[in-house]
Amino acid sequence: MHKIWLIVQREYLTRVRKKSFIIMTLLTPLLLAAFMVIPAWLVTISDSGETVMILDESGLFAGKLENKNDLKFVPLAGSLEQAKTVYRETDNTALLYIPKELSIDKPEGIKIYSKKNTSLQTQVRLENALEKEIENQRFVASGMDRSTLEKMKANISLTAINLSDEGEKGNSAIVTSAAGVIGAVIIYFFIFMYGVQIMRGVIEEKTSRIIEVIISSVKPFQLMMGKVIGIAAVGLTQFLLWVVLSMVVVTGVQAAFGVKAAPTPMEQLAAGRAAATGEVDVDDEEQVAAQENGAAEVIGESMTALSNLNIPLIVGCFLFYFLGGYLLYGSLFGAIGAAVDNETDTQQFMFPITIPLIISFIMSYTLVLKNPDGPVAFWMSIIPFTSPIVMMVRVPFGVPAWELLLSMALLVLGFIFTTWIASRIYRIGILMYGKKINYRELSKWLFYRV
Repeated sequence: MHKIWLIVQREYLTRVRKKSFIIMTLLTPLLLAAFMVIPAWLVTISDSGETVMILDESGLFAGKLENKNDLKFVPLAGSLEQAKTVYRETDNTALLYIPKELSIDKPEGIKIYSKKNTSLQTQVRLENALEKEIENQRFVASGMDRSTLEKMKANISLTAINLSDEGEKGNSAIVTSAAGVIGAVIIYFFIFMYGVQIMRGVIEEKTSRIIEVIISSVKPFQLMMGKVIGIAAVGLTQFLLWVVLSMVVVTGVQAAFGVKAAPTPMEQLAAGRAAATGEVDVDDEEQVAAQENGAAEVIGESMTALSNLNIPLIVGCFLFYFLGGYLLYGSLFGAIGAAVDNETDTQQFMFPITIPLIISFIMSYTLVLKNPDGPVAFWMSIIPFTSPIVMMVRVPFGVPAWELLLSMALLVLGFIFTTWIASRIYRIGILMYGKKINYRELSKWLFYRV
């Protein structure tokens, strides 16, 4: 055990002192802050207001198109050619032409002229404004009142309540899904990122022949375990530093530039839900206020649902599957590195190992989130090669204690089994040079006596 600890120290200190580790640890939070703050800052400095000149020969829209904060209309008179001449002398966004023959029954022939290619936003906003006015005039012509029709619409929002043993608790499928998916994504990329580092580290030591010196002092199994645990510690250190530094950097940048971060997916969903339930045009000031109030309400509900989750259980499971999944796959990546002479030869061995990870990642989005208690979710959360990702997605939804304990026990047994296999391959492959290895050769290594 003492030798394993020495190898862990060596792997950890060697990697955290590298310039690449320091640069990536410091650069990642800065990039994250940039992705969150720069889009919001660009919006604040950009001039999004648009002015559209309108030539309405039909008279249907005279005085009907209301000016908004970021969309204003300037009426014109005269012929189309005269309107074009006047428009060219201005810096306005576009010229909207409504022909004389247009009617509310056949609203065709409307054109938009601009000095440059018309943006999608401008075209959609003008289409929405014209469509709304046409609909209003059709309501009037048919003797119907639009406000009455709006009152007849029903917008239903279900409030989810969890009947737990502790009493009734509010919950949100979106918050629950997000809590599991975020953990699963971190585990997925962590296994790939640092598992490959183990493999590359073994290949580097093997090709440089330094392994021949190290192996004279420690057993191959001790060397492999020390490398796996050491790199795991490096990964945890970098992950924790990313979390802390990201919070500090984002908060500091927001305070320095006086801007808010770009909306999170939860905030975007809340704003979309508020807009969908609005009764007036989304550009009206009243509707903007309604959207803000609705977004605040949805975010409040989401925070309540988040507080009602079993956070200690989710965090504990995340740490367990975070380390368990890494140790299971890390040992196999180390065995691959010992079996080959260069990174090019690793592809044929990496593919079968990574298939369960990829499948579990895909199935988590397609089936597990839809039915977290279904048979597919159950079996994939029990099998050690897929449980780190799938069970992490299921935990926030609530998993029976016996399923969770069974999954953890099998993951530990799976780690022991893969470590045994990896160590059998590692002890032979680490000193094997100049020979192309195949699966048949690897199977023989499992039973060699040394």
